[in-house]
Parts: sequence; structure tokens; C-alpha cells
Amino acid sequence: MKKFIFTLFVGFSAIIQAQEIKQDSLHKNKPFVLDEVIVSTAFNKIQSQNVMKVEHSTVKELQQKGTATLIEGLATIPGVSQVSTGTSIGKPVIRGLSGNRVLVYSQGVRIENQQFGDEHGLGLNDAGIESVEVIKGPASLLYGSDALGGVLYFNPEKFAPANTFQANFNQKLFSNTLGSNSTLGLKTSTENWKFLARGSYNTHSDYKTGEGDRVTNTRYNETDFKTGIGYSNSKFSSIFRYNYNDLDLGIPEEGIANQTTNKKTEYPKQGVFNHLLSLNNVFFFQKSKLDVDLGYISNDRSEFEDSDVAVLHMKLKTFNYDAKYHFPKMGKFESILGVQGMHQTNANSGEEYLIPDATTNDFGFFGTGNYEWKSNVLQAGLRFDNRKTTTTAHGTPGEEGSFGALDKSYDSFNASLGYKTNLSKKLALRMNLASGFRAPNLAELTSNGVHEGTNRYEVGNPDLKTEQNIQTDLNLEYKSSHVEFFANGFYNHINNYIYTSPTGEIIDENAIFDYIQNDAKLFGGEIGLHFHPHPLDWLHYETSFETVTGKKQDGDYLPLIPANNWNNTIRTEFKIKNWLEDGFATLNVSTTFNQKNVSGFETKSNGYTFLNLGLGGKVKLGKTTFDINLNGNNLLDKEYTAHLSRLKTDGIPNMGRNIVLGLNFTI
Repeated sequence: MKKFIFTLFVGFSAIIQAQEIKQDSLHKNKPFVLDEVIVSTAFNKIQSQNVMKVEHSTVKELQQKGTATLIEGLATIPGVSQVSTGTSIGKPVIRGLSGNRVLVYSQGVRIENQQFGDEHGLGLNDAGIESVEVIKGPASLLYGSDALGGVLYFNPEKFAPANTFQANFNQKLFSNTLGSNSTLGLKTSTENWKFLARGSYNTHSDYKTGEGDRVTNTRYNETDFKTGIGYSNSKFSSIFRYNYNDLDLGIPEEGIANQTTNKKTEYPKQGVFNHLLSLNNVFFFQKSKLDVDLGYISNDRSEFEDSDVAVLHMKLKTFNYDAKYHFPKMGKFESILGVQGMHQTNANSGEEYLIPDATTNDFGFFGTGNYEWKSNVLQAGLRFDNRKTTTTAHGTPGEEGSFGALDKSYDSFNASLGYKTNLSKKLALRMNLASGFRAPNLAELTSNGVHEGTNRYEVGNPDLKTEQNIQTDLNLEYKSSHVEFFANGFYNHINNYIYTSPTGEIIDENAIFDYIQNDAKLFGGEIGLHFHPHPLDWLHYETSFETVTGKKQDGDYLPLIPANNWNNTIRTEFKIKNWLEDGFATLNVSTTFNQKNVSGFETKSNGYTFLNLGLGGKVKLGKTTFDINLNGNNLLDKEYTAHLSRLKTDGIPNMGRNIVLGLNFTI
């Protein structure tokens, strides 16, 4: 038995972990690959030691699949889907839950961008993002309200190694939208100081369906800039990062009408400006450490109907703080105490009000412990949260767009318990039981008018209670030299699930919908196999199947539940002489099944199958080295409409064939 010491740069600080590796597991011709360190969980364990099953994927891996946007790449992870509006707007769905029930973190900061609306996307660009971690299930113990359904945790790109300078240019071209994505990044580091900057510009025309028709005004343009500066020594680490994102989004209202490849958006359209600032500090003591994260987000959202004067203009400003103290390790026991909070203001300046001016304050504290013995790990935690929401009265009572003053306070206790053990050298079992909660959002509490894109008059309910859930998870993983297998199962019970229901009345030709509550349950899981046979180590076959069912207490189905999906990929890896390294070729067949289990206000959806191909590697031509990816998605130009597409009610299909060429030059 040999013991290796690995220094791992996790997020913003160095963590040193010892790993014991059996002598017979080391091969002269086969490099040892260490599990990824999971940053989104409390104790930053490598995945094989983690109590909770967390999906981890690098952005490079997602980009090699040729997806057009970051959210499309995330939707290829088992258990993750998206609610989409064309190609420009996508919202993550984790095991059937979306919107405010899924929390998004970037740069160690909770993202707040009016995510209650289906037409409000992530507001994140994949340039300058290293990887993503997906927690599928309630994570309120670590993240508070809105982590009831899960968490997407985006890790920013790493700084350059000490005493080096790096530069790279990335260019992607998209055949379907005649789109272009250009990115330039620079970074340099000394022993203690680190700096990076990255700019990106993304532009697309209207997307084309499988029948060759372009969907009018689905075009969009995006400008993104990220920078960061850091300092670290043996006792202290501090990193400041800033992200500016400017989105110019067309709103498709005409369907398939004017056919053009123009990239300038038409009315109606949205303008979204995001400023994200984060300061991440780690104080190292002799046997303990203190993590302090501060964040500020400014989300400026405007909607234009027929001129440059915004009819809807909302400014959301959010300040977050998060402090965690890691106590000295006592034998095999580790513990953390933490405090988190948020101060948020929403202000309107347009003539239309979707939600009122409001102030929201969150405060929570928690404690969690982790105990390891032999091949077993036991983890438990407890948390208390309070959310206080106050709103300002606006308009004439009884008229559309009017809101009464509101002063609400919500409390919640939550707990988690997890156990991981090795049933054998190659077989691991994880069991988790956790609760989560979500306080009602402003739209659910106060809506009084026609919500854009829904074609219905929504009426909020100030008496809504907190959603509270409890979920059980079971994960089985088998890993050997040539076969990997996983099976995940879950059951999620939600008390006071909030949804809209028609009253039977009509205002201005729009049906009236009230926000009501009912208990609900979701259940399902994912299963997958990765086979790479010996001696054909260059050949890989991966297959996975995912399913989720959501029902209300009365037996009716929940809305926006993704259809079952079966995904199959054959991947080959190769090298051609001295000019192509890390070469790969992939053949992917993805089958989405019929979705017949729909709510009373949805229509059923037919299934469809995609054929996707990919080819790429690292090319060396003299002193010039670059990475190349060539992908063909939906190669058969299948005409289809995804069940979670917001354009489905208008009979508008999704994107047809798309060829993507990506080049990455490193200096």
C-alpha cells in the first residue's frame, strides 16, 4: 500500500488530502486519474468519499457535444432538462422541478435574476466557466430557501500556474443560426498574485426548424466579460471576481413569419444587464479555517414592445454573505458551523408592473458533521432559516397592475442525513434523507395582471404557505477497470406545492388563473452504464436512461415534467502520428419518449430520436497547436417539438440540423 499526497486547488483555496492506493492498481503505462473534488458540498471531498451523489462535468466536455448554449449542454446530464423559449432562453429543470425551486451559484455567489419567470434565462455565458456540479435533490441545509429541488454550482476558470502567462482564443460557428461565438482570454500569475480577464461575443440569427423555416425573432446577441484578481499565502487567500453580461433577446410572437438571417433583434424584445461581483476569502489557522464569501448582483431587466422606451423595467439588487467555520478535526470527525444571509430590493420604473417594489431579507444558520470509519461515511446536519418580505402598494385597488402592501415572514427548520459505504472494493452504496423549503416568490404572492407569454390573467395569493419537502435518495455505483455502472432512485414529497389553477372567469379575453397549493410527489431516477473493453481501451460505450413522474395529491399530473429519455454514445479515442493528439469520434443516438402524463392545461407530446456525430482533437502543425471540434446535431433534420418548449402551445417546432465548428488556440 502506498500513500500519495495530492494538493488540490478547490475553488479558491488549496486543500491537501491523502489518498491510499493499492500497489496493484498502479500501472506503468496507465496514468492514475484522481476523482474530481466536489466544491458544492460542505466538506469538499473527492466524489468517491462524498456522501451525496453529485454530477460533475467540465464545460469542455459539454462543448464537445456541440450544444449551442450552456443550458443545452447542462440538459445532456442525466436528471437535468430545460424549459426553453427558442435557442436564446433556457431554464434548468432538475428531476421535474424548475424556476425558483432550483438554485444557481456562480463565482461562489447565489444568482438572483428574477428567475420566477419562464422567459428569464440563466444569464450566464460558458466562457470563463471551468465546470459545473449538479446536486439533484433538496440542498437547503447548505443553501437555504429555493434549493428545494437542487443546485447548479458553476466553478469559474482557474488562474494560470505560478510564474506563467497564458492566452487563448476560441471561435465557434453554428450552421443553423448562422451564429458565431468568439472568446479571448488572458491570465498571468506570480507566486502570490493572480490575474485573469476574458471577453466573449455571441450572435445568432433566427433558428431554423427541421422543415427549413426560420422562427421569427428568436435571434439574440450577447456580450460577456469576466475578470478576476487573487492573492494567497500560507495563512490567507482572497479572490475578487467580476462578471458583466449583456443580453439582447428577441421575443418570438409571430411564429414562422418574416424569413431573414438578420441578427438585429426586432420588437418585442428584452434587454438584460447583469453585474456580478464576488469576494471569496479563506483564513487558515493552525488546524481550522474560516471561509467568508460576499457577493453583489445587479440585474437590470427591460422589455420593449414597439420602441426603445421600456414598458417593463425591473431592477433587482442583491447582496449575499456566507461564512463557514471548519472546526479542527477530532479523530475521524469533522464539523462546520455556518451563517448565511441575503438583502434584496426590487424596483420598477416602467409603466407596467409585473411584481411590486419589494425588499426581501434572508437569514439562516446551520451546523453539519461528517464521520468516517473504514469504508463508511456518515453525515448529518440541521438548519434554521427566516425570510422576511415586504412590498409597497401600487395602483388603484381592483385594477390590473395594482398591488397592496405586504409584510410576510417565513420560518423553516431543515435537516439532512446521509450514509455512504463500500459493499465491496468496486461497489458503493449511498443513502440520503433530506428536507428542503421554498418561501413563496413575489409573483405567487402578488400577481395581478396578464403575465407575458402565458396568455392568462394571473392572480397572486398573499396567504400562501412555505413549500416544504422531504426526499429520499438511493445511489448504487460499480467501478472496475473496464465497466462502470450507476443507478439512482428518488422519492420527493412536497407539502404545499404552489401552482396555478383556472377560476373559470375571463378578463379581456384572458382566462383568470389563481395561485393555489396542494401536496405533491415526484419519483423516478437515472440508470447508466459505461463499458470500455480490454484490450480495446480506445473504445467506449455509454448508455443512460432517466425518468421522472410528478403528481398532485388528488392524482392529477404536475405540469412541466420532462419526458423519459434514453441516451446512447459510442466514443473512440485515437492519435494520428505526431499531428493529432487526444483525438476522438462520437456517435450519439438520443431518444426522447412520448409524454402522455400531462396536467389538465398541457397538451401531450410525441417522442423523437436524434442522431448526433462528433469529431475532434488537438492538432499540431509545426509550432502551431490548436483544439478542434466538429459536431453535427440532429443530423437527420428531425422535425420535433420538445415537451418543455414554451413555443409548443403556438405549434412552433424546435431547432433542426445544426453543424458546429469549434477552434481553440492557446498561446
